[in-house]
Amino acid sequence: MDAYVARQPIFNRRKAIFGYELLFRDSQAKFNEGIDGDEATSTVLGNSLFGIGMENLVDGKKSFINFTQNLLIKKIPLLLSKSAIVVEILEDVKPTPEVLEACREMSRKGYTLALDDFTYAPELAPLLEIANILKLDFQASTLAEIRTLVGLVQKYSHLRLLAEKVETYTQFQGAKELGFDYFQGYFFCKPEIVKGKEIAGSQMSLLQIMAVVNQPDFDFGSIERLIARDVNLSYKLLRYINSAFFATAREIASIQQALVYMGEVEIRRFVSLVTMSHLAQGKPDELIRMSCIRGKFCELLGSMTRTSVPPDGLFTLGIFSLIDAIVDQPMERVMRELPLADNIKSALVHRKGELIGYLGLIEYYEKGQWAMMGRVADALHLPQAQLPELYRQACQWSASFSSVG
Repeated sequence: MDAYVARQPIFNRRKAIFGYELLFRDSQAKFNEGIDGDEATSTVLGNSLFGIGMENLVDGKKSFINFTQNLLIKKIPLLLSKSAIVVEILEDVKPTPEVLEACREMSRKGYTLALDDFTYAPELAPLLEIANILKLDFQASTLAEIRTLVGLVQKYSHLRLLAEKVETYTQFQGAKELGFDYFQGYFFCKPEIVKGKEIAGSQMSLLQIMAVVNQPDFDFGSIERLIARDVNLSYKLLRYINSAFFATAREIASIQQALVYMGEVEIRRFVSLVTMSHLAQGKPDELIRMSCIRGKFCELLGSMTRTSVPPDGLFTLGIFSLIDAIVDQPMERVMRELPLADNIKSALVHRKGELIGYLGLIEYYEKGQWAMMGRVADALHLPQAQLPELYRQACQWSASFSSVG
């Protein structure tokens, strides 16, 4: 049995990735039904971590995994590497003697423990003494309420604070000022718009390269010449083609060999992604990872549905879906400058048209909003049971590009 597993990024104060929280849904469960927490975590461990492979999900970072009261008492986290996971203690876990004994053993053995969706109550003091990380929900509480909570736990000086559901840069800055160490949410997917700021000339040139190489009538020979005369681009191409994703029988050592092996479509994508990585300098690396995953996932979805847009057009939709955050400009402003198809622009700017369903599906998947994702998949006539494998492939493809450097 496959499982839907999404990953939500957790950043440090420098906006570098600290880890990912893994969100789960059983692929055979109905989306409008509740799911038992024990079953959820057990299936994550049994199917996702060992089946999909941790390296494809979290890129070597820590995995934040929810554990119920029952699983903590059974000491299930001890089956996993202490360096690979953060044990999230759900908010409804009661600090019974059995729970506290299990948590103390995990702590003694070097496991990192986090209290999820924390709200203060005196009876939670024993867990506060054991835990390493405290997660506070920025959507469920006002900034004043969070400031009060921070004051209540200040005496536990060993605790690191994690702000979750941080959706704006204003919330991110507010959490930093309150002394938070980690930040979970999609604030980084939004542009930091500064009034009067224009798209720099160098950025516009890179944006136009990305758009032009994704045009169906673009000359493939021009891509070959572009790569051949750029030493840095050539080096990255050879690292990419020799990565684990392609699994070639022998090392490919020349640009010509690489171009022949990869083909026109894959080369176009390679140029797009390298160009985007230059555009995103100074931004969180997760923006590029998510753009890669979205592009590949949308393409794979397109290969399974009847649509007038070819899969490479859907790749373009996904890869440009975060471009506003990358260049810190409104999406409408960016799209005015680029020669992309009208249906792609309509989906990205106005959130409507024949392609918005594909973009909506990957966004729901990323956030673990499984019921909404299921409805969109049904509307697109997509076989839901195959979506976890498509997401796994998209994560693997993204990891292969990220390793190029």
